[in-house]
Amino acid sequence: MSNMLATGAAYLEAQRTAHAAQTVVYVRGSDSVSVTATIGRTIFRTENSFGFIEHYEARDYLILVADLVIDGVALDPTPGDKIQETVGATLYTYEVMAPGGEPCRRYSDDFRITWRIHSKQISAEVIS
Repeated sequence: MSNMLATGAAYLEAQRTAHAAQTVVYVRGSDSVSVTATIGRTIFRTENSFGFIEHYEARDYLILVADLVIDGVALDPTPGDKIQETVGATLYTYEVMAPGGEPCRRYSDDFRITWRIHSKQISAEVIS
């Protein structure tokens, strides 16, 4: 008998991808793949060396684990990878990273269907 919660989670992730996502390009070195991603954010709170709490807002991309594949090889998001997002006539580039020793990615669900990838904008250029 299949796990009803896993089946439900897979259905919901498919609906999110179909109705609340857009195409972005995931880049590792000279390789890239177009994937469908839902955009979100995470607020990190870290303490600096002076004892002050700093807030850092990461732009998150929710991408199906099964979609993050280049040349038949499944990718685990890694610091330094890039995500390119086109909005109108502007190409935004984000670098996969997270502050304060936090991991740059985590699973977004209990069944490891979707990655939540943290990033920071590093450039924006007009492409038209």
